[in-house]
Amino acid sequence: MNHGGEKRWDYLLIGGEPCTLAQKIDVWNPATGKLAGQVPRGGAKETALAIDAAARAFPQWAKLPAKVRSGYLTDWAERIERDAKRLAGLLTLEQGKPISEAMDEIQGSVEFIRWYAEEGKRAYGELIPGSREQQRIMVLKQPVGVVGMITPWNYPAAMVARKAAPALAAGCSVVIKPASQTPQIAIALIHHLVDTGIPAGVVNVVTGSAAEIGETMLTDQRVRKISFTGSTEVGKEIMKKAAGQVKRLSLELGGNAPVIVFPDADLAKAAQAIVDNKFENCGQMCNGINVIYAHESILPELAERITSLVRSLQVGPGTEQGIQMGPLIDETAVSRVERLVADAVERGAQVTTGGYRLGAEGLELGHFYAPTVLTGVTREMAITHEEVFGPVAPIVSFRTEEEVLAWANDTPYGLAAYFFTTDVSRVYRVSEALQAGMVAINGTSLSVPQAPFGGIKESGTGREGGHHGLEEYLELKYVSLTLP
Repeated sequence: MNHGGEKRWDYLLIGGEPCTLAQKIDVWNPATGKLAGQVPRGGAKETALAIDAAARAFPQWAKLPAKVRSGYLTDWAERIERDAKRLAGLLTLEQGKPISEAMDEIQGSVEFIRWYAEEGKRAYGELIPGSREQQRIMVLKQPVGVVGMITPWNYPAAMVARKAAPALAAGCSVVIKPASQTPQIAIALIHHLVDTGIPAGVVNVVTGSAAEIGETMLTDQRVRKISFTGSTEVGKEIMKKAAGQVKRLSLELGGNAPVIVFPDADLAKAAQAIVDNKFENCGQMCNGINVIYAHESILPELAERITSLVRSLQVGPGTEQGIQMGPLIDETAVSRVERLVADAVERGAQVTTGGYRLGAEGLELGHFYAPTVLTGVTREMAITHEEVFGPVAPIVSFRTEEEVLAWANDTPYGLAAYFFTTDVSRVYRVSEALQAGMVAINGTSLSVPQAPFGGIKESGTGREGGHHGLEEYLELKYVSLTLP
């Protein structure tokens, strides 16, 4: 299915073939407010057809040697890498992030796919000593089956790769439902996978009604697992509905990530790392920093350093060279940021930079908000408890380690946490005390193919990355053999 130089991605992929529908969903460029494309408005019927195709394809795909499946994934990664510039342009067009970040996301997707192309060869079973002389015990690892995947809009390329690559490497077939705000990059990526000659039906993409597509995945008994990245509220509903068939789940949900800067930290390095994390993708990152806790003795200097770095950020359409921060995804996201900043200011916070919507010439039709730093923030303010998911850095003062750990853990979420210190004892003490699935010390970057990405508490269940991510798509089968 080679479309040559075609740049439109206005079709579903079911059973290895493109499928168009009369009803469409408009995809809008968040930087300009202009139409960025259209995709089919699929629903229950199209999802059922995709599940049919995946169910037919699964038995043969699962039986293929891991080395053969690895070949398809390796070819997929190479095709994406060769087309990286165009794919990054498409990603920026519909999501808004700077083209440099889009290129990083495409390359990160390639790295995940290549890693799982190799890791899929290492789904080892076990031989266990028997309890009787003639008994032999084996533990086999077999693919779960058909997997329904629901991917988010904030990292729409990376999340397709992070979910699909381990599932396919394990021997599962998949049905992918990308976010309606950013569906074209998913179609483009899977288009490259179909072009590898992968057996028809192993991978399918359905765009359209989230309610209809999700409900069909959840109620069809042939779908044995759901992998979802999105809000905690939706994740809870998926858990409830999946319980009816005891489907396996991987859920990456909301976060409220703290960063703690202790008085012995290297403040220059801490400030730069915090800004790099906080304002990546306009603050729209699940493991992005939500609250900065600074020890009272170093808060003025740290706040000054962060404010200076934030003031220098170049904001605008991601397609323009030199831009470091693009728009928020939509008007709802802007309104959320405005509400949280207004609440903080009303309760006594001070704005050291930003604090307003950007409407200068060239930005007036987009969803731009100035990168913002707030000082004088207290725990009574909503922004310390709600995930802002925007370009706002609130700074809270603390006095003791015990106090700040209590604050950092006082949340229903537990995805990521960060802290800066040069005290080796504190490194162990604080990393063990923080209630989060991931902790970074003296840095703020966490997503790598070889490590298990995921949270605890209401931030979800399951992991993506590492051999742990492969095991999410494998079932254990215990076989007991009695020799004759």
